[in-house]
Amino acid sequence: MNQIMFAGIAADTAKAFGVDWPHFIAQVISFSILAFLLHRFAYKPILQVLEERRKRIAEGLANAEKIKTELARTEASRQEVISQANVQAQRLIEEARQAAARVQEVETQKAIAAAKDIVEKARQSMEAEHARMLTELRREVGRLVVQTTGRVVGKTLTADDQQRLANEATRELAA
Repeated sequence: MNQIMFAGIAADTAKAFGVDWPHFIAQVISFSILAFLLHRFAYKPILQVLEERRKRIAEGLANAEKIKTELARTEASRQEVISQANVQAQRLIEEARQAAARVQEVETQKAIAAAKDIVEKARQSMEAEHARMLTELRREVGRLVVQTTGRVVGKTLTADDQQRLANEATRELAA
């Protein structure tokens, strides 16, 4: 009897709210079919897409870590290469400086040798000019001595007398 009473109360309450059982059952069946179809054809594919996206994001993060590690290794390698290049450049610069110093020393020695050669040639030229001037001076002094002696003595000197006087004047000048 309780059950009958409960069923009656339920029927009265349902009627009070305007429940029409044949429509209600049809709506429950339609909703169940719709829920099944949505679950099967919409919800599962969406969950699969979301799972694939989660996997791709995880792979992307893992790849980002790999790339970050590779970038750090590449940066260290680049720094090492730059360091080696700087060391080699310094060595080349030092070698160039040493080569320039050697070339400068060689050129300085050449310039000194050329200057000594020029000085030696000038000295030789000066000595030759000095000797030539002395010879001319002796000749001129000899001629003047002969001419002066001829005027002092008042007679014309012979060629032998002129030669003898010129030789004597030259010896005295040389001494």
